Parts: sequence; C-alpha cells; structure tokens
Amino acid sequence: MNILAIETSCDETGAAVIKNGNTILSNVVATSQALHAKTGGIIPETAARQQLSSIHPVIDEAMTFAQVTKNDIDAIAVTIGPGLIGSLLVGVETAKTLSYLWKKPLIPVNHLLGHVYANFINNSPKFPAIALVVSGGHTDMIYLEGHPITAKVKLLGSTQDDAAGEAFDKIARLLGLPYPGGPKLAQMADVYLKNNPQVKLDLFPRPLFNSNDFNFSFSGLKTAVRNYLKNVPDADKSFVAAQVQAAVVDVIVKKSTFALEKYRPSSFLLAGGVAANNMLRKNLGYSIENIGRSSQLHIPLVNLCTDNAAYIGVCAFYNYRPYSWKKIAANPELTIVEL
Repeated sequence: MNILAIETSCDETGAAVIKNGNTILSNVVATSQALHAKTGGIIPETAARQQLSSIHPVIDEAMTFAQVTKNDIDAIAVTIGPGLIGSLLVGVETAKTLSYLWKKPLIPVNHLLGHVYANFINNSPKFPAIALVVSGGHTDMIYLEGHPITAKVKLLGSTQDDAAGEAFDKIARLLGLPYPGGPKLAQMADVYLKNNPQVKLDLFPRPLFNSNDFNFSFSGLKTAVRNYLKNVPDADKSFVAAQVQAAVVDVIVKKSTFALEKYRPSSFLLAGGVAANNMLRKNLGYSIENIGRSSQLHIPLVNLCTDNAAYIGVCAFYNYRPYSWKKIAANPELTIVEL
C-alpha cells in the first residue's frame, strides 16, 4: 500500500509517500523558518501564506522522488489537528481536493499521535507502550494498549502551562538567541558542558519534580531564569543555557522513569521536536537502563523528530480508517487522544 501523506500543522509544509507503513519512498519538507526569524517567531498568517505557495510543489516533488503517479497511490493521509487553523486548512483542503479528483480514500491523522509513529519507521515497538510527545506546543504522556484504532489510549498527564519546547524557545529569547531559539539553546548548552563537564547543574528549579503524577509545568522555570538574568545581567549565557537544559531534562526523565516503574510497559516511545535533544536522549537511556526494567526505549532519528509528513503516513497505515473527503475538517484544538 502506498500512502501520500500531507503535513501542514504549523510552519512546515510536508509531503511524503510511505510504502506498507514502514518504508519512506520520499519525505519532502519546505520550511518558512527564514521568514519567521525576521520577526522572532511564527506569525500564523505568514506561515499559512507560505504554505499556500509551497504545498503543490512539495507534493509534486514527493511524488517525483518516490517515482509514483496518482495511479500508484492507494490513500491520502492528512494532519487535521492540532495546530494553526490557517496552516491546517492548507493541508486539509488540498488533501480533500486530491481525494475527490483522484477518487482515493482520505485518512485523517492527529498530528501529536503522528509524532509517536516516527518510532515505527523501520521499527516494530511492542505494546503496551507509553509514549511521551515533547514539542514546542505540547508535553503529553499517554498509555497505549495497542494501535489506537483498535485499542485503548489513556492520557496520563500533560503540561499545565508552557510545554518543554515552548519553555526552551521563550528562555532562548531571554538570552537573546535568534529564532528558532530552542535548538540554539541546546547547542550552546552542549558546547558548554563539553568544556565544563564538572559543573553543577542545580541552579534552577525543577517544577513538579516530586509531584508523583505525570503532569508537567515549565512556566516557573522561565520566571526563575528571567529573575536570575535580572539579578545577574552579565551572566554567562552558555552557563545559563546548560542549567536550563538540565532542569527540563531532569523533569522529563524523572516523570518518564516513574511511568515505567508504575505501568511496566513493553516499550517507551519518545517523540516530538524536543526528542532531538542530545541530553534528553542520553539521560533517558541511562535512566531506563539503571532502573533495570525490561521496557525498550525507542527514539526516532533526529530528522524524524521535527514536523514532517513521513510519520503522518505511517500513523495512517497502522490506524487505517478511510473517510470520504466530505467528512474531513481541520480541528486546531484536537487533543492527543482524539482522532
């Protein structure tokens, strides 16, 4: 089965062709990052306008690279939410039009759940599983008894305010780093720690670290950094970046290992843009190894952590629920446990 997948939930325009749920025939992403760098962040209308001009060339390139035509496509998958409404509409309306013209079934995909399925590309994680999506807009932990189309999915916890990626981006702005700040903050932190491996990483608070639940909160960390920079105006930005990264990673690792100890799943699936963070990937691996559980840690390749259409197609394959184009609509408020 060949699935053409389309992803336009935020500022990226993605299209991919996925074969049999685990082989990427093509995966094309056009970004408007340079435009948003000029304004220090994403302006929804700017993102949507750029996607309007990019969507057809991106789909054409994905089809050409995969060496397929519309006759080779068995279904079309598209992100319907959550995300920016203008951006979502670009992808959804394009997919609906192609579904109508090509007479192909349409599969709606939850963007957050799609992130989880980056772990299924050339891989076969076992159920039951716990998945943690850590991104710019979300920090959600769910328990999956199996693929959501046939099995129960339970939300264990989520952020109560800022998501982890959002905290990284906002603190990066406090440090004067250019957009996108989160990845630059992480790079700065990694360089500092390489040169200062013995530094104590306990400067900032770890919100909800000992709350014995699976909820997250990072707005207090942002406030603590702002106050520190106000009191220490000549602070070493690299030192601050390292301290911030450690605080965020410590909370995520603590909550993750607590979930593993409580539920003892077969797999732990890390996903989302922040899953590309080197410290998080390493520390989570160390932690799971040290607690001696049989749970297998799965983390996508770095280039599959950020927004792309490949995991949308994979999610659609494993949760194949075809719809008529008439019944598909964008839903920017979708939660991770909803279609």
